[in-house]
Amino acid sequence: MSTSSGVDTDCQTLTRFVLDEQRRFPQATGDLTQLLNSILTAIKAISSAVRKAGIHSLYGIAGSINVTGDQVKKLDVLSNDLFVNMLRSSYTTCLLVSEENETVIEIETERRGKYIVCFDPLDGSSNIDCLVSIGSIFGIWRKTTTTPIDPSDALQPGNKLVAAGYALYGSATMVVLSTGNGVHSFMYDPAIGEFLLTEKNIKCKPRGKIYSLNEGYQKYWDKAVSEYIHSRKFPETGKPYGARYIGSMVADVHRTLVYGGIFMYPSTSEAPKGKLRLLYECNPMAFIIEQAGGLAYDDKQTRILDIEPKNIHERSPIFMGSKEDVQDILEFYKKHPK
Repeated sequence: MSTSSGVDTDCQTLTRFVLDEQRRFPQATGDLTQLLNSILTAIKAISSAVRKAGIHSLYGIAGSINVTGDQVKKLDVLSNDLFVNMLRSSYTTCLLVSEENETVIEIETERRGKYIVCFDPLDGSSNIDCLVSIGSIFGIWRKTTTTPIDPSDALQPGNKLVAAGYALYGSATMVVLSTGNGVHSFMYDPAIGEFLLTEKNIKCKPRGKIYSLNEGYQKYWDKAVSEYIHSRKFPETGKPYGARYIGSMVADVHRTLVYGGIFMYPSTSEAPKGKLRLLYECNPMAFIIEQAGGLAYDDKQTRILDIEPKNIHERSPIFMGSKEDVQDILEFYKKHPK
């Protein structure tokens, strides 16, 4: 509904959208809405910091290396603190898993809720200093046991996700979210401080025309990946695929979601377990892609969401995107199994 001045007076905010979704479940308590609001607050603050990073000297190295071996940027530290503090004060979480923390963060008893959140507070941070799009990724699980809190409670497969999403800090700030009922995107309007629904029930095309991976590592690929990429570059019929690779998972997967195609981060002879982390990168993104009609598998032809994690920083190879494109790479792995 718009007024004569063109202002939408009945805009669908993310919070309003989640409240509407919540009405489908009579047993809902509103805790998930409260939890998502705390994540949105962190995302708004990170978005603001990203926009002002140069002015406030937030570019550059913070002087340490995180648990996964990556150089920690100043914005990484700020983003992690924002996520942890917002989630801790939401009174809806019991365990937090962050890329930036070596161990699980246990929430104090008096602030404890029923949800477990795994997150990468600032994905693609190696691109911060050159102004390439970066993002945040999160997955939300429910504690399934009645026993006291234990770090192993966080080791749940992606098929038990309650909700997952990511924020993209690009030409605008966008949140893409799924609570298990499709995928929806929300654009941040700084004038009113709210995320507004821009697209409902996003669908990933059955087949795309783009492949996305770091071709600089071709020397270390296995035979299945090498043959698959050759088949995209030199097809027997039709035009070859285009190659697009940003080096920021959120940006690359978002483009794959919108345009179709395949995002690939395979294992290599140098990194036989892959590079991307299962709990807070692969699982949330696989959940989003599957909810949009796509597929996400590893190089052993195992559905990403069915992998049982063994540790919180476990890595996994991943192939995700358009259904037919992912099925094509799986056919090559049938010929050259791992």
